[in-house]
Amino acid sequence: MDILDVTRRARAAALRISNASAETKDRALLSIAEKIERERPQLEQVNTVDVDAAVKAGLAAPLIKRLKLDTSKVNDMTKGLRSLAALEDPVGRTLLATEMDEGLELYKVTCPIGVIGAIFESRPDALVQIASLCLKSGNAVILKGGSEASETNRFLAGLIRETIKRFDEIPEDSVQLIETREDFRSLLKLDGYIDLLIPRGSSSLVKYVRENSKIPVLGHTEGICHEYVDAYADLEMAVEICYDAKVQYPAVCNAMETLLVHKNIAGAFLPRMAERYKEAGVELRGDARTREILPDAKEATDEDWRTEYLDLVLSIRVVDSMEEAIEHINRYGSHHTDGIVTQNRENARD
Repeated sequence: MDILDVTRRARAAALRISNASAETKDRALLSIAEKIERERPQLEQVNTVDVDAAVKAGLAAPLIKRLKLDTSKVNDMTKGLRSLAALEDPVGRTLLATEMDEGLELYKVTCPIGVIGAIFESRPDALVQIASLCLKSGNAVILKGGSEASETNRFLAGLIRETIKRFDEIPEDSVQLIETREDFRSLLKLDGYIDLLIPRGSSSLVKYVRENSKIPVLGHTEGICHEYVDAYADLEMAVEICYDAKVQYPAVCNAMETLLVHKNIAGAFLPRMAERYKEAGVELRGDARTREILPDAKEATDEDWRTEYLDLVLSIRVVDSMEEAIEHINRYGSHHTDGIVTQNRENARD
């Protein structure tokens, strides 16, 4: 594949899609959702090829879970496409208007970025998310997925391209897929053709992209995410929130990795929470005060507080105050996604 030709075609496509009407973009997104639903059996069959190969290669269980497109993930893909189509067009919105002088006004208006290079690992559903967001915002995108998902990525990219080429305002080359490491490395050097790089994956991937490209990079590193259950939390609400935060999809970067619990509520909350986690097969690791309440929990080490498990493993710490919880988050967290469960508005604001 000639990567320079790919980027040139992406630039030409970006110019056209930047002027596409909101109606056309939304119809394209809805058509992609319908196409995925029609071809679901073939999609699942193709994905099975990738999953089986990953199992044989001995990939870690969290990676295999991210790779697998089960019924729930496919449903989420089509639901996400329809939800995105229902949103207001992000292009052409006036964010700020300032009168600079008599007869001279300055406007800040949203516009497409141009050509986006998106690099992601393991999750083929990320391909659909990224491509659809780029289409909605009037941008062309060059996608590079993980080799472990090559068959699924190729199928999904082909499905999207086949769908959008039916719309005159959206060129087929608005969405392109590259597959080799050589093309990926070459892409990082094309600062004259790519306007923004978005790496989605491990901290090592994000670091590599930042260190090897002059193109602006939008990306985060680790997802060491926390939930703090305050002394003023509703127990039922806290149990449901903390269960979902860990169990719903443990292999994503915004899944909870550490649970912080105020000492005044720990005795009532932790046993109930542990029962729910036990049903889901979550391994619990705790500090000394946690293990006094949950004797079956393993001892948490300092390394546990710094670890992004991406699996059904959770570290728990009992704290004396909200300030101590914040101090823990600032020391160990990545500031990706953190939350508080409380009915105290002042604590929530703080």
